[in-house]
Amino acid sequence: MAGRKLKVFQAQFGFYDTVVAAPSQAAALRAWGTRQNLFASGEARPVTDPKTVEAATAQPETVLKRPVGSKDAFVADPTGLPDVPDAPKASKVASAKTASKPKAPERPPADRTALTEAEAALHAIDKARKTEEGKLRDRQAKLDRQIEAAQSAYVEARKAATAKVVEARDRYRKAGGRD
Repeated sequence: MAGRKLKVFQAQFGFYDTVVAAPSQAAALRAWGTRQNLFASGEARPVTDPKTVEAATAQPETVLKRPVGSKDAFVADPTGLPDVPDAPKASKVASAKTASKPKAPERPPADRTALTEAEAALHAIDKARKTEEGKLRDRQAKLDRQIEAAQSAYVEARKAATAKVVEARDRYRKAGGRD
């Protein structure tokens, strides 16, 4: 990622404001996992806030989040949710209607284990891909250097061979030869 210029983009998804540092709007959309052009609809936009840019460029092509409306720093896995105001008090008529309904039994909290494991697996896949891309970029740079060296060697050898052809042709003509 060192060779590419990154831009920082922001969009809101659910309860979170998100930012991502990417080389293009298309790359930002891929990082967010959407095919819809959020930039065309005005739902995503470039960001220039220095703190936000610094946080996003520290983790290129990684979606950083914070609760909507907060001034917290953007992080990869936020723990908080936005503050939501209390619902307005129900009127006596509405509370009388709900009072007659039996309450549903409380459900035990959902087990997050499978989700946590799936998120960890996804993170591991992303990390492995970034490592693989880095290795591929290094190999490509090495190949580019080899191609450049081979081209230079070819040009030099061709110049030398062409000079010998010109010299031999001159001697041939001086000796009475015709082309």
